Amino acid sequence: MSLKKIAAILLFAFCAFFAVFAQAAPIPLRGVVEGFYGKPWTQEQRVDMMAFCGAHGLNAYIYAPKDDPYHREKWREPYPESQRKKLAKLICAAQKHDVRFIYALSPGLDASYALIHGAMDREKLLAKLDSVYTLGVRDFAVFFDDITEKDGAGQSELLRWLDEHFVKAHGDVSPLITVPTEYYLADMREANGRAKQYTKDFSRGLPSDATPLFTGDGVARSGLSEKSLDEAAALYGRRLGLWWNYPVNDYMEDKLALGPVENLPKTGDVPAVFFNPMASAEMSKIALATGADYALAPESYEPQAAWEKAIREQYGELAPQMELFADQSQHLENHWANIGRQDGSALRAEMDEFWRVWPAGENADICLANLREKTDTLKNAAKTLQGRLPGKQRRECKYQLKRLEHLAEADGLALDLLEALKAGDDKRTKKLKNKLEKKIRKITDGKEKAKISETVCLAFLEEALRFVGDETKKSCP
Repeated sequence: MSLKKIAAILLFAFCAFFAVFAQAAPIPLRGVVEGFYGKPWTQEQRVDMMAFCGAHGLNAYIYAPKDDPYHREKWREPYPESQRKKLAKLICAAQKHDVRFIYALSPGLDASYALIHGAMDREKLLAKLDSVYTLGVRDFAVFFDDITEKDGAGQSELLRWLDEHFVKAHGDVSPLITVPTEYYLADMREANGRAKQYTKDFSRGLPSDATPLFTGDGVARSGLSEKSLDEAAALYGRRLGLWWNYPVNDYMEDKLALGPVENLPKTGDVPAVFFNPMASAEMSKIALATGADYALAPESYEPQAAWEKAIREQYGELAPQMELFADQSQHLENHWANIGRQDGSALRAEMDEFWRVWPAGENADICLANLREKTDTLKNAAKTLQGRLPGKQRRECKYQLKRLEHLAEADGLALDLLEALKAGDDKRTKKLKNKLEKKIRKITDGKEKAKISETVCLAFLEEALRFVGDETKKSCP
């Protein structure tokens, strides 16, 4: 073999090795941010989450529960001794699992930045961080999100002061992490693409090694492109870390976010990524496990494969049923949020095909039989999970499971109604229509607040009633 061929083979092998190595490079700082509104996690849930993070390659946890008064409203006040003991145990749990415990404080609600009040607040903030430092914390964050006052210059000056008098003074404290008041791209810039004044002031004044986090194009929007990542970096003159608002559901607590993390940058330079979970810690683990897979190898990440693996690992022999349930509860949407995969896309496609062929009659019976099999399987899966899920998991999703069971059962009733209509059995059609309408009212007006499969199982019921109503009108003289 010639030297030229040997050199070519070696070059190919080197490039292949380099490509694999580069593809496998994880995001340096990756973890969970307990940053949701509502009832904070319990001590038990937090300790368990430390173990979960360690087992899945997540190396950081940000303590930032919005409704912990000592994190936000009472940020100036020291923790009571009982709370200090709990924090100390959490720190030990994090260290045990090689997870960096990042303590966050949110002083922005009423902090002062200038004159004597500003000086007093700086000292209060320093004392609070020092008190947590004595417990063993070496990673800190200061957040200014979800407040009305936008003082970018004052906030960044405070961070510079902390960098000098706390981070650098101790010598063993990591660079600060922060969240600005304008924390998503659409809010950071004007219509012409230029940075708003707040973002200019805040970004220019930050310590050089501080890491700001942002939530992407919006607060909770599906996907983030490399282009948006670069545009945010251009506004700040540095790479921004990512605070990803999935699976958090504090703005839609009746619905569980059980899908995978998806559509995040595969090649962009992301220094940090933190996934904001639900108050339902066990139910959060499906999405968090997929987020861990993404953070460990962004370029090779496949959401569907990661999602199936997460459910299989967490639910064992109940994985087939759990996959069916979780598939119907992935997407969260309101007037400002739109995130997560669409619910039950495969079943929705079958329903759409059913409506395409049913009026014409060709292959209609086959489509109906297939659809009945799917809805029966979904109903049985929900019933099985209600009876066999471990207590912690069942408590977090019992209302959604019950609702899905009732919806799938009602879908079967809707199919009975359509068959009766097709057969020309007016008496049975009327009886089934009344029964279905009553069942829908019972589901939607029930005491248990839960949302699931709104665009699939629930929508099919509405579509069936509309179809029957239209066909009935046609037959009237």
